[in-house]
Amino acid sequence: MERRKGIFAGDDPFALAREWLAEAVVTEPNDPNAIALATSDADGLPDVRMVLLKEIEDNAFVFYTNYDSAKGQQLAANGQAAFVMHWKSLRRQIRVRGTVAREEGAQADAYYASRSLQSRLGAWASRQSGPLESRTALMADVAKVTARQGANPARPPFWGGFRITPSQIEFWADGAFRLHDRFRWQRDGVGADWVVQRLNP
Repeated sequence: MERRKGIFAGDDPFALAREWLAEAVVTEPNDPNAIALATSDADGLPDVRMVLLKEIEDNAFVFYTNYDSAKGQQLAANGQAAFVMHWKSLRRQIRVRGTVAREEGAQADAYYASRSLQSRLGAWASRQSGPLESRTALMADVAKVTARQGANPARPPFWGGFRITPSQIEFWADGAFRLHDRFRWQRDGVGADWVVQRLNP
């Protein structure tokens, strides 16, 4: 196995992911932490949407959402997900596949409290993924929630985090003439060692 160097160097894929994201924060014009999150429904039909990754932990990736949303229900039923982060400015991407668990404790409370008041109230008002009569109806629901919850709303019980613990992480960088560089990190379980393999473009 060749020695990885340059932007692929390192023995910790989570540290490497944080380094790439830090570079993207400088170069990407909008939402460098955006990920395309893929789930599947009860029939196995894939579903994908953009969400914002909020933390790269030492062993997992964390984002937040409404548990009653389509993705929340799919994740609860399936327990597995995949995502890709793609940065046009850097011409790089990271792909992740793994298992999913809820984060609905103090960490979720702290993140919820860090959001703007309008976003916190919006989380209470939105029946995410459900039918909506009109934007006017949504704003009326926000007004009702504001009257009930006040200026310091607690985190809704139906809103919190998901932690994706990966079994695979792939780092990809654009190469001349479509001869891209790809390295896949793979492990059999959370405590297992990573095996790193260069892949064909």
